[in-house]
Formats: sequence, C-alpha cells, structure tokens
Amino acid sequence: MELGRSRTVTGLWLAAFALLGLGVVQVYTSSYIFAIESRGDGLFFVKRQFLFAGISFTLMGLVAFTPWTWIEKSGWLLWPMAGFGVLMTLVPGLGVRAGGAARWINLPGSNVFEPAELVKVALPLFLATLLARRNSERPFFADLAPGLRHALLFTLLCAPFLLLLKQPDFGTFAIASAAVFCVLFVFGLPWLWIIASASVAAPAFYILIMQVPYRRSRVLAFLDPWSVSDSKGFQVIQSMLSLRTGGLTGTGLGEGQGKLFFLPEAHTDFTLAVLGEEMGFIGVVAILSLYGYCLLRAFQLASRTEDPFRRALAAGLAAVFGLSVFVNSGVAMGLLPTKGLTLPFLSYGGSSAVMSGLLFGLLLALERQDRFGFQSRKGSGRRARASA
Repeated sequence: MELGRSRTVTGLWLAAFALLGLGVVQVYTSSYIFAIESRGDGLFFVKRQFLFAGISFTLMGLVAFTPWTWIEKSGWLLWPMAGFGVLMTLVPGLGVRAGGAARWINLPGSNVFEPAELVKVALPLFLATLLARRNSERPFFADLAPGLRHALLFTLLCAPFLLLLKQPDFGTFAIASAAVFCVLFVFGLPWLWIIASASVAAPAFYILIMQVPYRRSRVLAFLDPWSVSDSKGFQVIQSMLSLRTGGLTGTGLGEGQGKLFFLPEAHTDFTLAVLGEEMGFIGVVAILSLYGYCLLRAFQLASRTEDPFRRALAAGLAAVFGLSVFVNSGVAMGLLPTKGLTLPFLSYGGSSAVMSGLLFGLLLALERQDRFGFQSRKGSGRRARASA
C-alpha cells in the first residue's frame, strides 16, 4: 500500500512534467508561423512559454512541500485575492479589454495577468475551508451573529461570480459554478438540495445564454456552423477540418496546415486541433489519457480520505481541472459552443500555465500529506506493538 502511494506521487510529478514539456512543444509548432508574421520572431511565443513553464514547475514544487497546516489554515485567503483581482480588471487604465471583455490586468514589462485563472484554483480552497469549518469550533466570523455571518459568507462566495459575469467571462463562471456542485455532491449534499439547486440554476443559465445576443449566436452557430461558415461558425469548422485531416496518425509534428492562418487562435484556444492534425487520433487519445490519469488520481484522493477539508479540496481541484479540459476539448471537436478557454498546460499563456502549476502543487501536497499520514499511523502501530 505504501509503495503504491509512493508511485502515485511519482506518477503525478511525471504527468505534470510531461504536460509542461508537451505544452512548450505544442506552442512551438502551433505558433511559429504566426509569431514570424506578427512579432518578427518565430520563437517569440515559445520562449515566453518556456519561461512560464519554468515558473509553473517551480511554483508546483513550492506548494507541494508547503507545510500542510498553512494550506489548511490560510489557503482560503486566495479567494478574496482572486475576487479583488477580477475587480481590478474593471478599473480603467489597469484592466485590459480585448474581444469585448476586460479579463486581464496590466503588469510591468508589457505583461498581463488573468485573475479568472486564479479564481479556478482559489475556489476549491475556499469551499473546502468553508465546509470543514461549518460545524467546528472555529467557523468563519465566529464573533458575529449567525444571520450576519451567513450573509457575509454568502457575499464573499458570490461576489467573484458576479464580477466574472461583469467582465464578462461566462466560461469561467460556468466552470466555477459546476465545480461548486461537484464539491457539494462529493461532500454529501442531499439529493433534494441538488435537485432544487439544479431547478434554479437551469433557467438562470438559460437566461444568461439565450437572452444575451452574442451568446445566443454562439449556440445557434454550434447547432449549425455551416450556416454561418464565414462568421461565427468559422472557428469550429476549421478546427474539425484540422482534426479530420490528421486521421489516425497525423501529418507529422510541424506539418499541419490549419495553423497557417486557417485556424484562429491556433496556439491558445484551439491548440488541440493543431495537435490532432499533426499527431492524429492517437495523439489526441494519448494526451486526453494523460489528463484522465491526473483526474483519476485526484478523485482517488477525494474518495480515500475521511478528512472533510482534504476531501472537498481534492474534489474541487479535480472538478476545475477536468471541466477545463472537457470544455476546451469539446469546443475543438465541435461538441460544445465556442468559448475562449485554454487547455491546461498545452495552450499558450502565462496565467494558465502558472495557475495550472499551483493547482497541481495542491494535488501533490494532498498526496504527500495522505502518504505521510499513512506512514505515521503505520509507524505508530509498530511502536505500540514494540512497547507491548
């Protein structure tokens, strides 16, 4: 059992390292031509991605070996920080607006940061702390009256969601909302509550999608992309054509044609289409299997621990990670309406790469804590038998 858990830790480290390395290669092959035309340097994006990968791996290691008590007691503070970051995107001069949305913050050196990526990692930490403390002797804002305390917690939980809609960033809003349901389900939320919540959420999501013109047009384009092939349906058609061209084994690394300005956002949102064209069906299955391995390990962590904080945190991280992969892959394959979300580790972007490293660091910290706890109990048992 102990050996199996040690292999799990090694497996997660190797999976993270493989994803980071594959991400650098994928950014290189998908962005080279675009970088020459737009930046005058074919290696512009890959050099930056290599730096992001290094920062991501360093952060992953730091978080993985952070004292567990600190994560359990103070990790939730990332949530108000993430909410404040989203708020800052709406401040003129500080927030960066592109494509009709204000989702980035200006940083020194002509860099930008997307706080929504931090939201996806901070939410599981906050939910886990909230659920673990609900019946404890040290709940949030214990000195306040129960009614005021509940109202304050509800505001703290919901404010970043409302700010995401204000940007607008409906994709992150949807993933975060689904992650909340996943955590509550794993935590044992009664079925009646789940059904009641879904009954409220379904019409709310319908209104948020179908009553907003540009979102409604994306859904209609998804249903029949060829009817709007020169506008809303162009991206998904080009993505599916790239995947079809790849066939079983692909055209070869670097030999894809879709990235030659046929496929928009080839190095970010639709990088899976480039991978599918160049590495084929086998390559897509291999990379999705690697994601699936990481997801399986995360859910195993949630299922085999009795500690409420660890269970909720593992479930939340697994939900956020899995949903991000699912949505990006679904869009690239034409299975979901077009939405600008990155593929963890493989898409170009500093915010995505670094926050994915933070997410994996937390998973590795969970795994390390689980393994050391097992060893400690085992050692205690040996000492007890020896003294007897």
